[in-house]
Amino acid sequence: MGWLFILIAAMAEIVGVVGLRFYSQKKTLRNLLIYIGGFGTSFAFLYASFNYLQLSIAYVVWVGIGTLGAVLVNMIFFGESKNFARIASIFAIIIGVAGLKAFA
Repeated sequence: MGWLFILIAAMAEIVGVVGLRFYSQKKTLRNLLIYIGGFGTSFAFLYASFNYLQLSIAYVVWVGIGTLGAVLVNMIFFGESKNFARIASIFAIIIGVAGLKAFA
């Protein structure tokens, strides 16, 4: 159950990042609700995951998935740079998170 909560929290964080981007461009109530709702949902599910997983593992996986998702969404949908260094960094995050989970 904890891993499901982390996955939901990370997806909600990505929604929050998209909402933040929209809100920074156009300050509407809709964009504000996406921004605040995404991050609020994310924190709620992250907190719930602590009942099942070690805080250090849950937090690192949440940050890793959220960071990857935010970077990929911005690269795919908002035209951010897709250079080699960014792609290599994405793989480094994946390897780091997997390593922390594997050796925990």
